[in-house]
Amino acid sequence: MSIHIIIDGYNLIRQSKSLGALDRQDLQLGREALLDMLSAYKKIKRHTITVVFDGTKALPFSQHKDQIKGIKVKFSRRGEFADAVIKRMAAKLREKAMVVSSDLDVIHFSASKGSATIDSPGFEEKMAMAVYTDTKGMESEEAVGWIPTTKKKGPRQTAFKKTTAQQGQNKKTVKKTRTTRCSFPLTRLPLSDSHTTVPSGFSITL
Repeated sequence: MSIHIIIDGYNLIRQSKSLGALDRQDLQLGREALLDMLSAYKKIKRHTITVVFDGTKALPFSQHKDQIKGIKVKFSRRGEFADAVIKRMAAKLREKAMVVSSDLDVIHFSASKGSATIDSPGFEEKMAMAVYTDTKGMESEEAVGWIPTTKKKGPRQTAFKKTTAQQGQNKKTVKKTRTTRCSFPLTRLPLSDSHTTVPSGFSITL
């Protein structure tokens, strides 16, 4: 079962030092930088991602595009906050969703509907680490150990390839890794004690 990541757009931007600095200069700069980060992350993890913004702050950002750089974009209707859109999506998708926000009201509501949740700073760290490990050619699952999934917990299976070289010498098979370009720093970040909730019986990896 695939996971659908629903992001509280302005909440994530304003919880981030780098994105927040751009947001203070211009709302559109912050939104575009966030979409760049999410696009780089999606190329690695391939999850469905929807970012929700308050519609009252949409201009001059395009309200006509519902997908930008592979990321689904939603704006709340006039007189409505993004929180309401996120709650509707969480209520509909339930355990198929992971909600990214530091808004406790959004988090508690989503968790009550069975959705997994993670706070905004925690998710930003996961994105940066995913791109870091992908760029450095490291195995993401081993280095990060957190990929959103709603699969039941089960024994881990790791496949190892062994090759026997001629004349008694062993050669290691090195797996080539894809390099993903992104517009944000690739510094290794220490993982903080981010607040994450997961429905009982499910395993979360990113």
